[in-house]
Amino acid sequence: MAKPITNIAKSAPTEEEKREKTLETVIEDIAQNADSIRQTIKLLQELHDSGILGALNAIIEAREEVAKILMGQMVRPPVTNMINNAMAVAGALTEIDPDMTKKLMGSVTKGLQKAEEGLRSNEKVGLFELMKALRDPDINRAIGFGLNFLKGIGEGLKE
Repeated sequence: MAKPITNIAKSAPTEEEKREKTLETVIEDIAQNADSIRQTIKLLQELHDSGILGALNAIIEAREEVAKILMGQMVRPPVTNMINNAMAVAGALTEIDPDMTKKLMGSVTKGLQKAEEGLRSNEKVGLFELMKALRDPDINRAIGFGLNFLKGIGEGLKE
C-alpha cells in the first residue's frame, strides 16, 4: 500500500523564470498598445526638436531653485493683492443673479451700438435736447438704474 501524501512541495519560480514572465507581459503590453507607443514617441520627438523637452528637463533638474523663485514671486505684494482681488471678485460673482448679468450685458452691447451711431451722426446735444431726452422712457430707465446703482455703491462704501 502507498503512503499518504502529507507534504505538498510548492515549486517557487526562480529569478530567471520571474524575469521571463515579466518580459513576456511587457512584450504583450507593447504589442497591444503599439499605436499609442508610436504616438508617444512621435510626441517626445516633437518636444525634443522644438527644445521644449530640454527646457522641461532643465526645470526638473533645477526644481529646488525654481521652487524657491516661484515662492519668492508668489509672496510679493502685487501677486498676493491679485490673488485676494480675484477671490473677492469670485465671491461677488456668486452673489449676482446670472439672468440680471445677461440682461445687463445685452443692454451694454445695445448701448454701445447706439453710442457709436450717435458718434457717426456727429449731432450736437444742447440743453433743450437733453431736457427732451429725459422724457424718453428708455433714457429715464437707464438714468434711474444708474442713480440706484450709485446709491448702492455709496451705501456699500460707508460699511
